[in-house]
Formats: sequence, structure tokens, C-alpha cells
Amino acid sequence: MENTVNLKSSIAWSDFKLNSDGMVPVIAQDYQTNEVLMLAYMNEEAFNTTLETGKMTYWSRSRNELWTKGLTSGHLQFVKSLTLDCDNDTVLAKVEQIGAACHTGNRTCFFKTLTEV
Repeated sequence: MENTVNLKSSIAWSDFKLNSDGMVPVIAQDYQTNEVLMLAYMNEEAFNTTLETGKMTYWSRSRNELWTKGLTSGHLQFVKSLTLDCDNDTVLAKVEQIGAACHTGNRTCFFKTLTEV
């Protein structure tokens, strides 16, 4: 049985600026270290499920289905805060990451260095 936490959003989904697929990008960031973990997308159903459960839920564009991060792997993301950017078109999710965020087994999806100064 799914736990219910019922988080409340101060901004209605109807006020979000959605992309052509009816979604917004979500940047997941570790709430303690501020490490950027991953980028995914969220539709209204994923947003509402995230608010209800307190677990990050996205829309899988490749599988075309709702995707609660870590439901099968155990690498869950627990919501600590959700923040909408100045244009209302991108969500920053501060999360408690359990295990790896990346499907490759890396803690973060951002591990391929392109350039450094």
C-alpha cells in the first residue's frame, strides 16, 4: 500500500508553463550537498502523484508511462522541497536520494566531463 503524505503546492499546475508535450523539466538535486542528480520530466499526473506520496514521480518519455523513481530499483527520491523557476517552466526538486540516481549505477547522471577550467 502506497503511503500518503499529501504535500501542498502554493502554485496550481494550471499556472505552470508547459512544453508542447504538456510537461515541465525537473532538475533533481541532493538536498544536503546540492549535487545535481538528474533531469527528468513531469506531467500533471506525475506532479499530483509526487505531492500525494512524497516520492519523486516523473513521466517516462521512452516508456510513455508514470515512473516513480526507484520503485523497482529501490533508489527512491524523497521530496524535501519543490521550487518553480522564475518563468514557471522548470521545477527544482530537492530530494533525499537513496542509492544511485542514474540508471548506470552512478550517484548522478552528470558524470561525463566535457570541459574544465
